[in-house]
Amino acid sequence: MRQEYPSYKMDALCRLFGKSRQAYYERSRYIAAIRVEEDAILSLVREVRVDFPCMGSRKLLIYLNPKFKALGIHIGRDAFIELLYRNFMLVRKARNKRKTTFSNHWMHKYPNLTDDYTPQSPNKLWVSDITYIELADDVFYLSLITDAYSHKIVGWNLARTLRSSETLIALKMAFRGLNGKHPELIHHSDRGSQYCCRSYVNMLNRKSIQISMTENGDPRENAVAERVNGILKTEWIYGSTLGSWRETVSFISKIIDLYNNQRPHQSIGYMVPTLVHQTGLKTKKMWKNYYQVKELSG
Repeated sequence: MRQEYPSYKMDALCRLFGKSRQAYYERSRYIAAIRVEEDAILSLVREVRVDFPCMGSRKLLIYLNPKFKALGIHIGRDAFIELLYRNFMLVRKARNKRKTTFSNHWMHKYPNLTDDYTPQSPNKLWVSDITYIELADDVFYLSLITDAYSHKIVGWNLARTLRSSETLIALKMAFRGLNGKHPELIHHSDRGSQYCCRSYVNMLNRKSIQISMTENGDPRENAVAERVNGILKTEWIYGSTLGSWRETVSFISKIIDLYNNQRPHQSIGYMVPTLVHQTGLKTKKMWKNYYQVKELSG
């Protein structure tokens, strides 16, 4: 219990520090109000962490700003990050890598059509990749197809193996959002056998979609796809406690829905991918592609 000083002792203490008793009480009320506001902020952060356990602090602030404004809370980026730091709520992002594709095969490999190419609207460039999800006793493989303009995941499939038939399921899902042929659309991937096999190539050809592949094995040649993999892993998958196959599929479906429909993306002006994909809103490009980086460092 806090000790209450008699008024004469409080007056003496205030005079000792050159302050009035009124100033002391005003300061106390101010500190109490700040603590109430910080508690409200931390409570909202904890609620969001249920669905976005590893979302970065800057995106978290953008996501929560409408709620802060509704409560009359005003906090800047630096103060928000410092508050999370003091309360041990900043996240650390783990990194790992496992080989998921085999490119030393006899099948035809296509040239890279994305050299210095930037899509100006949705469904002009799709990027594909396969990443792994490692559980205690098993490893699953997640095939993703992402629209490079909107950063929306348009097709995905979780599988127990790396068979090409599993990758085709993700492509079929992506095709549900297309009508007719799309000769202006480029499908970009690495040179893995899953993307070079006849069934996958034939399916792209039937839609008149152009085929593009990386050339040097550098992940920066497929940077958007690598970035999507990283977001899903570092913000959701790493640290999750998944059990059965059914639970894992349900979890992946949920986080892709959150990624597409709720998570703000810096690369598209802190908007959400589905909105950009459906409307074709113009976004400010906030990154350099692989070839620009090569020119600057060359």
